[in-house]
Amino acid sequence: MKRSRIVLSLLAAVFMAVCLSACGNRAEDGAETAGTDTQPDENLTSVTISCAGDCTLGSDESFSGDTFEEVLSRNNGSYSYFFENVKPVFESDDVTIVNLEGTLSNNGEREPKTFAFRGAPDYVNILRDGSVEAVTLANNHSSDYGEVSLSDTKETLSGAGIKYAADREIARLDVRGVRVAVVGLYQLDGSADKIIDSVMAQTADDDLVIVEVHWGEEGSGTPSEEQISLAHRAVDLGADLVIGHHPHVLQGVEKYKGKYICYSLGNFCFGGNTDPSDKDTMIFRQTFTFREGMAGNTDDYRIIPCSISSESSYNNYQPTPLSGNEKERVQNKIRRLSENLGDGNLDLKFD
Repeated sequence: MKRSRIVLSLLAAVFMAVCLSACGNRAEDGAETAGTDTQPDENLTSVTISCAGDCTLGSDESFSGDTFEEVLSRNNGSYSYFFENVKPVFESDDVTIVNLEGTLSNNGEREPKTFAFRGAPDYVNILRDGSVEAVTLANNHSSDYGEVSLSDTKETLSGAGIKYAADREIARLDVRGVRVAVVGLYQLDGSADKIIDSVMAQTADDDLVIVEVHWGEEGSGTPSEEQISLAHRAVDLGADLVIGHHPHVLQGVEKYKGKYICYSLGNFCFGGNTDPSDKDTMIFRQTFTFREGMAGNTDDYRIIPCSISSESSYNNYQPTPLSGNEKERVQNKIRRLSENLGDGNLDLKFD
């Protein structure tokens, strides 16, 4: 169990301290000391997590022009095209998590809503080729073509080896013995408030817990009091990182009780709009260090400013890290959005 392993690790640390003190005393008494070469710590394990925003792999049937499907066709049906510019980031981590906002299914009837999204089941290869290991399905588009489209999506993801999180279904991954849990919660109807305690209780034996929440107001760069309260509650219940989705724009970053909260990562590989006016997005990447199951340094993180498109004039669904003046502009934007959160003194780190 996570808690018992922490206790054992603490006892082991005390024992080691006593032993080292004794060895130091012997050295002072004239015994030869070892050389200064440092050896790798075999008990130290690092896990790097990258989180990105809303991925809608398909367009609404009413769209025309540069739709997701049209851009795929123009690129010779290459699934690797979409994540081509961010794949070096995702390949170099241990787990990449995105919000999959839409369905991967050929079945079901379109729900009576303004926008409904689905892609062909083989679009799952976009995620797999892009080195995405896990997704959250806790959002308002995961059943756009009925319950059968959601069950089809889950089956397709599982077949591709991609984990999914949705409400009480927790995605679990093992990274070199570190047990990683991804929790996906939906708050637009208040559901997250009702189940968060019981869901988080299921992660007591996990070493690293990432909580992804669908919440907030579309188009707002400021998290609501509801978002802030729920995020803090998630941390109080054991979340090591909280990531938000749904506003479709960036919101700020807060540090609460030593844990980071990204209230909205915005869109990412987003087929839901052929040319959104706000194309700013980011990747939040954090490395967690464990010594015999006990979390150590949690301040090793970087924010990677991106655009949802490698073209500025339209959405070509190819998220791309920014550079130069555009990178600086988005960095300043994220700083501004974050300055009124928490104590407001967070010195953000960027790549």
